[in-house]
Amino acid sequence: MRCATTVSVRAFASRSTGSRRTAAGLLLTTLVLPAAQTAHAALTVTDDTGAAVTLDAPAQRVVSLAPHVTELIYAAGGGAKLVGAVSYSDYPPEAKNVPRVGDNKALDLERIAALKPDLIVVWRHGNAQQQIERLRELHVPLYFNAPHHVDDVPATLVKLGTLLGTGATAQAAADAYRREIDGLRARYAAKPVVSVFYQVWDQPLMTLNGTDTVSDVIALCGGRNVFANLAPVVPTVSTEAVLAANPEAIVTAAPGATTPRGRLPGLDRWQAWPAITAVARNNLFAIDGDLIDRPGPRLAQGAALLCEDLERARSRRPGSAK
Repeated sequence: MRCATTVSVRAFASRSTGSRRTAAGLLLTTLVLPAAQTAHAALTVTDDTGAAVTLDAPAQRVVSLAPHVTELIYAAGGGAKLVGAVSYSDYPPEAKNVPRVGDNKALDLERIAALKPDLIVVWRHGNAQQQIERLRELHVPLYFNAPHHVDDVPATLVKLGTLLGTGATAQAAADAYRREIDGLRARYAAKPVVSVFYQVWDQPLMTLNGTDTVSDVIALCGGRNVFANLAPVVPTVSTEAVLAANPEAIVTAAPGATTPRGRLPGLDRWQAWPAITAVARNNLFAIDGDLIDRPGPRLAQGAALLCEDLERARSRRPGSAK
């Protein structure tokens, strides 16, 4: 069986010298030009601010400015391309070896510049605005991540995979995450609603409003964030406000991936108000903060834990089957 190239060469070999040169040039252009265009094709995605982020080629030197972003980059297949990350970027374990560039409150801008990144992934609501403006002076493409919903995670994975040139790995991670979330949604969508107070901090008493991913996880599990309508994203509330809301469950995050689930001193304070439904029914729950507070691939695990806790709260209602 003859290939098309062999046929073409034999065809123009019998022509005049001028014709052969013209034909050879056309053939070379036909074979080479598409490959050159593919090699230099720009990569463009839209970040969470609605801005277009364009790279001339897949990123090779990436800086992450949030721990959950670091997790997203690894899951998308770009761990080997990380040259800098902020403090607490500790998952997966190899992320601990990535050079540090400060934390979300104080970035080491000189260190970031010295690393010569070709892509910086920024947590829009977690990095100081003044420092973000300084980052723009580096003229390095910035991808802003600002998740609000559990379904933002797989979308981000796919976009990062495009920028990193690791599309297949990113898509596989996104699909696996979606399967877990879809399974939880199908299981808990029709469950009776549980009112929830999510405690971020106890002194001062702080919570999350309805725009945060944690609130979306609560809804996924058939819960209702009692302070969803407050502003800002992390509002301070009074004890009296919690008493008035009378949540059926109070949930907080445990400080670190290795902390066993259970009560924390921050939840013990509520024992002074036994009339609160959550206290009366012992619905005080703590979840690994790395799983519930980080909007990355492990959020599905945190969601599963929260759903189990809210189901436990339902089982403790008077008259419920044990």
